[in-house]
Amino acid sequence: MQTFVTLVRRELGAFFVSLTGYAVMAGVLFLFGFSMVLMLESLNATPAAVPIVELFYETAFFWLIVLLAAPVITMRSFALERASGTYETLMTTPVSDLEVVLAKFTGNLIFFLITWLPLLAYPLIIKRNSAAPEAVATGPLSTTFLGIFLLGCLYMSMGIFASSLTRNQILAAMNAFGMGLCLFFLSFVSKMIPLGDTWLSKVASHVSMFDHMLDFVRGVVDTRHITFYVSLTALFLYLTLKVVESRRWK
Repeated sequence: MQTFVTLVRRELGAFFVSLTGYAVMAGVLFLFGFSMVLMLESLNATPAAVPIVELFYETAFFWLIVLLAAPVITMRSFALERASGTYETLMTTPVSDLEVVLAKFTGNLIFFLITWLPLLAYPLIIKRNSAAPEAVATGPLSTTFLGIFLLGCLYMSMGIFASSLTRNQILAAMNAFGMGLCLFFLSFVSKMIPLGDTWLSKVASHVSMFDHMLDFVRGVVDTRHITFYVSLTALFLYLTLKVVESRRWK
């Protein structure tokens, strides 16, 4: 356990000694602030029929942050290790491949969640200064962050998988962005193509991340959504582990 904690600290600490970590946090904070300004201007002009949390989710900024931040956070996981020559040193230490994969996944996930922490301040500020504090409900706010956590698990696992395939960080980021974008566009299938009441329609609806996150934003915790995110996260972590283990076959 101590070895795992040390690896997580090593992975997480790397973000705070490099420009990449601060650049990601600055970019996410800018998007948070910009989206909040636009929402407040819109609310001053026209009252919204949905809570503030759901209103933020309906903007493009929510998915823009996930799609752009995740590849940048994860691109260095294995690619930088390979490029700098520390990969062989790391993998010859008395740690298992599974510990390395899980430690990198955990370190990236913790940093991803840290970048989202400032989002908590906005609804609390609105609730404190609004004439209608019920516009920000505690329940939906909590389930929204649960959804963000699960979404982060999925995109971090995809990112480290992409990073394990190459020694080029830019290529790793592009591959992770491409996979994330494909999964994102699959969410439009059930809405753009009339599939009727068929098994294909049910599959398209099940992989729609919009529907999964919308329930979390509205305060609904459905085990089907949790299973969806956990299953895909486990799949990409398994694939990453197999890529890491493949060095033994060469």
